[in-house]
Amino acid sequence: MQAPSIRAIKLETHPTKDTADGHINGSLTVVWRDWDKILQNEPKMVYVSYINPGEIKGPHMHTKRDSYFLCTSGKVVFIAKDLDGHYHEIQSGDDEPVLVQIPKNFPSAHINISDKKSAVLALASVAWRPNDNEMLNITFDDYDWKKWFKH
Repeated sequence: MQAPSIRAIKLETHPTKDTADGHINGSLTVVWRDWDKILQNEPKMVYVSYINPGEIKGPHMHTKRDSYFLCTSGKVVFIAKDLDGHYHEIQSGDDEPVLVQIPKNFPSAHINISDKKSAVLALASVAWRPNDNEMLNITFDDYDWKKWFKH
């Protein structure tokens, strides 16, 4: 079995076509199929999280679940800290679908770098319950958050 790691997974995207005349009317992005085996732990819960422009969610760390994130609208940077203390910055957005793997016990945050509300699709290996206490708030004191706000 592969050791847990922070990963950026490029996703398969296909054009979709109009049924009447066949012109391309959009696209379809494959996030997960049970037979692909691209996820280390299959999801038990799927949800959508929204983040306002310029806002940061986290940093925090889940102690029981692996998370997979995809920004489906807008643009988000996922910032995750590996076990060696190095930061990984992975962008995902509606123009570049990247699935971001954050294993349990790896702290992470995400920041909306677009000028509109962003939507993040989340797949979790453990389903959340309201009384769960498996999330720890973390600080990234040595991380330069200001670089995302420079114009």
